[in-house]
Amino acid sequence: MKNLFKVSALALAFAGLAFGAKAQTSTPTTPSTTSTTTKSGIRYSIGVEAGLPVGNFKDNYKWNLGGSVQADIPVVSNQLFVTVNAGYNNVFGKNNIGGVQGLDATDFHLIPVKAGLKYFPISNFYVQGEAGAAFLLNKSDVGANKSTAFVYAPQIGVQFPVSASSFIDAGIRYEATTKYATGIDQSKVNFIGLRVAYGF
Repeated sequence: MKNLFKVSALALAFAGLAFGAKAQTSTPTTPSTTSTTTKSGIRYSIGVEAGLPVGNFKDNYKWNLGGSVQADIPVVSNQLFVTVNAGYNNVFGKNNIGGVQGLDATDFHLIPVKAGLKYFPISNFYVQGEAGAAFLLNKSDVGANKSTAFVYAPQIGVQFPVSASSFIDAGIRYEATTKYATGIDQSKVNFIGLRVAYGF
């Protein structure tokens, strides 16, 4: 319930920020269906990420922290982009699981590599969907029998212009993988994540 409240609050904050950004950057000669955050061309961003595990995964894991780089390649002028994203995530395990002293979950070390689409229905507000592979760097430490899993991540976000050629990109997403250990649901990495990035 607490996680649901946090996610709802973040979603409402993003909606408010999107309309605020639209009001600040739109002019009578600026179409409302295009983004005005940067010049045309490929956009790059470098960001930090954090998240809260959900589903069965939250039983043994408490939060994650990492970073990523992303390229947004325009398909339809300033409105539709192909995205390519790669990063690193450390998912921190809980200590004393189930009240058992010394029973600690080992951290997950992941490198997700994803591609997808990013669409701006209105200026500066976007919806994005990505899929790809997430590579587990410490398979033996966490008792997994697979080092690669399918990953997918729907996201919504806003871009705040900083200058004519740079922006801040803030997005919230749900990210999930398939199982790293056959038959064990807790080996699916599922979390609600936040990414804040500098783009240019």
